[in-house]
Amino acid sequence: MKRLVILGGGESGVGTALLGKAKGYDVFVSDKGEIKKEYKDVLIHNEITWEDVQHTESKILNADIVMKSPGIPDKVPLVKQIREAGIPVVSEIEFASKFTNATLVAITGSNGKTTTASLAHHLLKQDVEVGLAGNIGNSFAKQILEEDYDNYVLEISSFQLDDIKDFKPKIAILTNITPDHLDRYDYKFENYIASKFRIVENQTEDDFFIYDADDPVIEDWMKSHIIKSRKLPFSLTKVVENGAYIKDKEIIVTIDNNQIIMPIKKLALDGKHNVKNAMAASTAAHLLKIRKQTIRESLENFQGVEHRLENVLRINKVQYINDSKATNVNATYFALESMQAPTVWIVGGEDKGNDYRELFPFVNEKVKAIICLGVDNAKLMETFGNMVDVIIETQFMSEAVKIAYKIASAGDNVLLSPACASFDLFENYEDRGRQFKDSVRKL
Repeated sequence: MKRLVILGGGESGVGTALLGKAKGYDVFVSDKGEIKKEYKDVLIHNEITWEDVQHTESKILNADIVMKSPGIPDKVPLVKQIREAGIPVVSEIEFASKFTNATLVAITGSNGKTTTASLAHHLLKQDVEVGLAGNIGNSFAKQILEEDYDNYVLEISSFQLDDIKDFKPKIAILTNITPDHLDRYDYKFENYIASKFRIVENQTEDDFFIYDADDPVIEDWMKSHIIKSRKLPFSLTKVVENGAYIKDKEIIVTIDNNQIIMPIKKLALDGKHNVKNAMAASTAAHLLKIRKQTIRESLENFQGVEHRLENVLRINKVQYINDSKATNVNATYFALESMQAPTVWIVGGEDKGNDYRELFPFVNEKVKAIICLGVDNAKLMETFGNMVDVIIETQFMSEAVKIAYKIASAGDNVLLSPACASFDLFENYEDRGRQFKDSVRKL
């Protein structure tokens, strides 16, 4: 019996444990932190051995294979020991994909991957059986065990791609690449780019690669690297033969002379970046032979993703918008770009080496006041202090929202779009977004 050791007792770890046990592995789950009660109960009920608040090396270094949670960096001494012992380290995506024959649509990118994955799932589920997993929804491994759909849409982070070996999606989507998580990549942008492109490394000419042809980082990389799969670009600026482009304010998706045409004004989601997300998702749906009418209707009625430019409430003619999922500068760029009214901007958190310069034109044009919400706001104060009349610091979400309420006038927006990670004051971006919504509702 092969021994499967799982590092991390969260959603992906427990899902992998269940699948591993069902497939005849001797399974052990180890978490350096405390495993949540809901996950402990699942492990106990399924008689899977586990430990938390420690890693017992003797129980880990005898593994045949290790599934590592994407949150654990490679530089952790235990991970180095595992690799030095010659034990394969894989992600949940890699492990689980061995146990399904489903068609996989895998989506990665610095920004837009959650919206694109949710939208692709929304388009497909009208006509076919499809699961949504990866960095979103329930564990991929657990879904394979319990449902095993014919199709899966997988949102995949660079951390998950770092630990693949044979993973091969039928359709790979790369939404864009901007500097992010560089602390995990030796502060070298090229390492992060290479990680994102691993999504296509096992593809063949029978598979498809959908990508943003307007993204200079993607285009440059592709000039010097061989992509074996069939390439389907999407673009706002140029006409493409196969893929998606804009003409006369309509999205045109073409695959082998078979076209879908969709007026941009009918899209449920606003913003140029969402036009691109719609192009990517509808190209995938078109490839999988979803009916044209279904694709059009689904693009018109899609409700969007929680914590991503989510309209919360309108109070005294002021719109409160939750974009807590904007954990990097590029995501906030899209948010500010889409603002059509004077904006009170709530920003800040754990800075990942951010360069805020690309936001300057929008701050000058659209932002009337800035509320810095973080443990250390010095960099924000220094960067934006001279650009707006009002800039205020706080460390409490409830206070940030009350200040915004006082500053905003009828017709304004109040936008939470932090451009930073959430871990200085919040559990995660979801916790930050929920606290924002709760505080707005209490107004």
